[in-house]
Parts: sequence; C-alpha cells; structure tokens
Amino acid sequence: MNISTKLKDKIEKIQFIAFDFDGVFTDNLVYTSETGEETVSCWRSDGLGLSKIKEISIPIWVISTETNPVVSERCKKLGIDHIQGCNNKLESLKKLISKFGVTLAEVAYVGNDINDRQCLKQVCLPIVVADAHIDVLDLGQYITKASGGRGAVREVCDLIYNVKYTEGDL
Repeated sequence: MNISTKLKDKIEKIQFIAFDFDGVFTDNLVYTSETGEETVSCWRSDGLGLSKIKEISIPIWVISTETNPVVSERCKKLGIDHIQGCNNKLESLKKLISKFGVTLAEVAYVGNDINDRQCLKQVCLPIVVADAHIDVLDLGQYITKASGGRGAVREVCDLIYNVKYTEGDL
C-alpha cells in the first residue's frame, strides 16, 4: 500500500485510537425483531486487527451516542473499552485521553456521521469510513476503502500497525 509521507508522519504520532460504533463497527443497519430486540452486523476480522493494536499497547476506545446492549456486548467480546449514551463525544474524548496522558495531537478518530464532526475536526488523524455521510467525508484525512461493518476497522488497525511497527514500504 502506498501512502503519503504526511499520512505516515501522522500515524507515527498516534498514541490513542477512538472509534464510533454504529456505521464503523457495523454496516449501519439495525435488525429489529417482533419483540423489539435489536441486532447488528459486524465484521469478524476486525477483532484480529484490534488485537494487533493491543499488542503495541495503543489504547482503543469506542465512543457511541447510542445506548444499546449490543455495543457493550460487542466491545466486551473484542476486549475493548467503551462509552455509551454520549451526547458530547469531543468532551468525552478529551476526558479519556487526559487519563492516558495523551493530547488530541496524538489521537486517531474513526467516524461516519455528523455526530463525529467535532472529534474529526480536532484530532491528529481524522478517519472516515468509505460509506460515511457526505457531511463528514471531507473531514477524513484517511478514507477507508472498506465500508463500515465491512472491514473498515480492520483496515484502520492494519494501516496503523504497519506504519508504526513494520519496516519497508507498504
């Protein structure tokens, strides 16, 4: 994979990664049963990508506006921390990173919709998924080739891991 020197430089600074959930980990669809139970579709190989990031000790968090048990269950399965029911994602992100001694200049944020705008505008590396809403596409300094819920999380993890911890051209 050929990436610009500017993108490589930004990735090398990353010490914290935050993801939105719906539309990033999922394909942005929700399935509702006749009893009201909701389920979503996620990409299984995202877990392998996340494990690579864990190996290199970069904290990973999900920050979600949604309050839904599926977020908790998926994050639990993947072994990543999360915040739900978040009305101000940027404020939550700032509080989180301060606990890790990290600044916004060391954060990658992956989003897909207008409730991610504030974070995307403030971080070192704003990333949007391929099928992100048109109102945030222009904010992405990296736009994934994969859509949300279809390998975008894995793509981001592989990109960051490969730039930070492998040698040679991608």
